Amino acid sequence: MRIVHWPRLAVALVPLMLAGCVMGPDYARPDVVQPGEFRSQITPADANSLADRSWWEVFDDPALQNLISQTLQNNNDLSVAVARIEQARAQVGVAKSEGLPQIGVDGFAGGQESFLPTPDEIGTAEFASVGGVIEAAWEFDIWGRIARQTEAARANLYAQEEVRRGIMLALVSDTASGYFRLLQLDRELAIAEESQAVFKKTHELFTLRFEAGRDSRLPVERAKAALDSTGARIADLKRQIAEQENALSVLAGGYPHAIERGQPLTAQRMPETPVGLTTDLVRRRPDIRRAEQDMIRANAQIGAAIADFYPRIGLSTLAGVIGVNGQGGLDGTFGLWQAGIGLAGPLFTGGRLESIYDERKAFWDESVAQYRQTILVAFRETSDALTAQQTLVDRRASLESQVAAMRQSVELADTRYRAGRASYFEVIEAQQQLFPAEAELARVQQAQLVAVVSLYKALGGGWKLDDAQWNRPG
Repeated sequence: MRIVHWPRLAVALVPLMLAGCVMGPDYARPDVVQPGEFRSQITPADANSLADRSWWEVFDDPALQNLISQTLQNNNDLSVAVARIEQARAQVGVAKSEGLPQIGVDGFAGGQESFLPTPDEIGTAEFASVGGVIEAAWEFDIWGRIARQTEAARANLYAQEEVRRGIMLALVSDTASGYFRLLQLDRELAIAEESQAVFKKTHELFTLRFEAGRDSRLPVERAKAALDSTGARIADLKRQIAEQENALSVLAGGYPHAIERGQPLTAQRMPETPVGLTTDLVRRRPDIRRAEQDMIRANAQIGAAIADFYPRIGLSTLAGVIGVNGQGGLDGTFGLWQAGIGLAGPLFTGGRLESIYDERKAFWDESVAQYRQTILVAFRETSDALTAQQTLVDRRASLESQVAAMRQSVELADTRYRAGRASYFEVIEAQQQLFPAEAELARVQQAQLVAVVSLYKALGGGWKLDDAQWNRPG
């Protein structure tokens, strides 16, 4: 009888396993035609981009920097993303493990009493046994099923990492936008309190003139109505400020509390905002990189679906020992082993494998369409931010000129009224036109800052930062 040396056979089969083909198409990025420049781009295309700068270089307000750092450290959505990355990393290990030998152990010990018939009588016999078996199985990934599944799991891991980077960028932009909104409300509150003081003086002046018999009661009541309206506006602004502070507190992972301010709205610096090359947008934006990983995963899953049509071939072995102790001289230790090559494959599945393959192909088509749509959205968001920057510059200049003219109008109306050359209506009207214009100017100033934030996010800002740098300024 010929003895088969199974360890040698296993070693001989390894090259067969390693030389196996990988089913399915290799990934190739779909062609996407990109424009040479962004719409509303003023300066010629340049390799430098606002996105190359760290967030603390773009937003240089120390209070804002501290708030962003707290958000990146404590935000719960970011913690969820980190946990999902670890889940995806574990799934890569699960997928890879299928291509490695699976070894298990099985042990047992026990005893029994059984009937033992003899020619003279029927008696009983007692037996005790103990043993252990080591089992091993190894699937040869000849068709690349395991390799494709591992590739898909790894792409999912990379996609989750891009999700986390996208969340970090979103947290930076949301925190900055919320902070600038808070500064805008502060500025509107200051304008409202200034207008309250002015209306209060106007009301006192009209009251004195009425009591002196130099004017009617009508201007007194009109001034009182303007004063009360401003008081209501102040109360509403204080409510909005508290709500905005609460929103920023929760975004930073804390309970509602007051938010520290740094530079006021009017002192915030407008950084230079070069957009860079349009072709760089694909490699900077985390959502585009995530969409590409989804395509890689979909492509790998097609290969795995094709490999499922072919049989699975593997090696299975076991080796063990059994010790027996019983009556009648049955006593001793016995070894056992078994080894073989197994093959299992589908013959008829009722169309299940075909349907899985069709579903994977459809998922590939979906991921390609989503990838192209994500690029289109990126260009739209960049163009929107550039358009906002350009139009807000002109709007701010017009409002600043309007506010300056209205301030002069208030001074002239007040002087004319005191000299008896104008009616109370002229004074009230000038004041009531000035303060809303100042509030609108504050909103435009805030919108300009938010446009910078939006452009930084749209360009994939901070894409050069590693994970440690994201969480600390400087």
